[in-house]
Amino acid sequence: MAAEIIYGSELAQEIRSELKSEVETLNGQGIHPKLSVIIIGDDPASKSYVRGKQKASNKIGMDADLWEYDSTITETELLNKIEELNNEKSVHGILVQLPLPEHIEDQKVIEAISPEKDVDGFHPISIGKMMTNQETFLPCTPHGIIVMMERAGIELEGKHAVILGRSNLVGKPVGQLLLNKNATVTYCHSKTEDAQNITKQADILIVAIGKPSVISAEDIKSGAVVIDVGVNRVDGKLTGDVDFESVKEKASYLTPVPKGVGPMTITMLLHNTIEAAKRIHQ
Repeated sequence: MAAEIIYGSELAQEIRSELKSEVETLNGQGIHPKLSVIIIGDDPASKSYVRGKQKASNKIGMDADLWEYDSTITETELLNKIEELNNEKSVHGILVQLPLPEHIEDQKVIEAISPEKDVDGFHPISIGKMMTNQETFLPCTPHGIIVMMERAGIELEGKHAVILGRSNLVGKPVGQLLLNKNATVTYCHSKTEDAQNITKQADILIVAIGKPSVISAEDIKSGAVVIDVGVNRVDGKLTGDVDFESVKEKASYLTPVPKGVGPMTITMLLHNTIEAAKRIHQ
């Protein structure tokens, strides 16, 4: 039996339609959710991604400012700009596109953003609240993964979830969110011995290590839910960390690359910005 394919691209459109209605309601109350995005340098992938965020914001009727700076900007200048946006009442969400130039410390910049406007969910206060299962802004990609599974009707409670990868952006937080949903969580990483034996035990396998086709049918158990977070370019084509063709014959659910997890990331960013606007105006 072939896996049911979870198209994040379709679900993202569905959720964005719901968010558009929410924005219209808020506008009627005099609340206009607004996102400010800062990008430094001229990395084409980052620029494309940032413009995608701006376009998605505008499509649901949300304001989105884009602040573009040359890579020569100093750390102090950037921190001053963030402080200005922290104090700007019309701005509800602030996002600084990573990676940053070498002379600017990522963590210092992340911590400079007000937790009330941390729509990326990376501030230590946001992470701490997520760890202790308090209401906060959740990191967008991990949150999107949970929403995808829940909307597909996949049971999380009591399931054995295996996370392949331990990055601060995806691996660690998605494991914590699954733990908050009462799943049993195992992390595998580059130092894990006999990882295949562990991945084969997974009811839910989330793969986020950035290596093309590292997981094939022989690495999973029959009927597993497989979420592919990897984005790799092979021979000019985007491909995931999972060998889609072999795994789809054995998994119960599977996400494709592209049109899988990716579109959900920006969608959850829009969700967080709207939540920020609602909280500020409570």
